Amino acid sequence: MKYDPETVILVPARLASTRFPDKLLHKIRGRSLLLRVADRIKKEAPEYQLLFAVDDARLESPLKENGFECIMTSSDHKSGTDRLAEANRNIGARYIINVQGDEPLVTGNQIRTLAKLVQEGSPMATLASVFTNQEDFFDINQVKVVMNNAGEALYFSRNPIPYYRDAGGSPSNSNLVQHLSYRHLGMYSYQADFLEKFASLPQGRLEQLERLEQLRALEDGYKIAVGITSDPSVGIDTPEDAKRYEQMLQRFSETNL
Repeated sequence: MKYDPETVILVPARLASTRFPDKLLHKIRGRSLLLRVADRIKKEAPEYQLLFAVDDARLESPLKENGFECIMTSSDHKSGTDRLAEANRNIGARYIINVQGDEPLVTGNQIRTLAKLVQEGSPMATLASVFTNQEDFFDINQVKVVMNNAGEALYFSRNPIPYYRDAGGSPSNSNLVQHLSYRHLGMYSYQADFLEKFASLPQGRLEQLERLEQLRALEDGYKIAVGITSDPSVGIDTPEDAKRYEQMLQRFSETNL
């Protein structure tokens, strides 16, 4: 396989997790979450070089034992983006695709969309999907994004946005699927020079309030392109999420996920 010489997939992986300690090492049907994500990316997007930016030997060892390439980074970074910037100083890629280590259903289409957006000129890009039910829309763990007509992010929030004034703030499910409200997926891509600039910026006030690092870019006036995906996605943030994902594996053949 000949890799794209300018573009890499870089997965930031840290051991600490407030809501789910050591979650990347959590075994799901006998294989850790991190290795399941590694296997998935390798299968879905083999045209890109895949590397892991880790902060602990307990993450590095199983990855290397399974043939994946790692870069050891500082454990002091405040965000995954800062970790990526450190790693890319060693790699020197022009375009960086950031897939999270807890996204076991990432698809090749999603990865290629992220690559295309930055290769076509966006300094930073991310993904979103349409909300289909009120429960997810009002869930503060489901990050919302609103966009302008050019498909660029206006704001990200844990609160439900936009506010459906004429519906008393509670949109119907049919209104949600009319492409007004989008669920943000925590995958990104960057041009290398912007990634380095981003890492040098101080944390923004909105970023600190919402605990959403992408707000740092918006606060400083940078644009974030948003690609829309209909591919299914699941992020593992809690033990309950891991159980739901394991139940999905039990219901469907793993080769079909």
